[in-house]
Amino acid sequence: MAPPLGTATVALGDPECVALAEIELCGELIIAASAVDGERLSADRIDEVLRVGAPVGVPVGAVPR
Repeated sequence: MAPPLGTATVALGDPECVALAEIELCGELIIAASAVDGERLSADRIDEVLRVGAPVGVPVGAVPR
């Protein structure tokens, strides 16, 4: 059974979890892009949405928008 949305964490060697995490990140990018006033997301906003630099295992949605 898949974890609830927003709670996927990547376990090394588990392709299903990796795929779910990637799908959630794509969804987060789509949501962020739909909320932007300009033509595109800034590189900083993309990094924030993708949690670049966040500790490993931080669930999707844990970073404030």
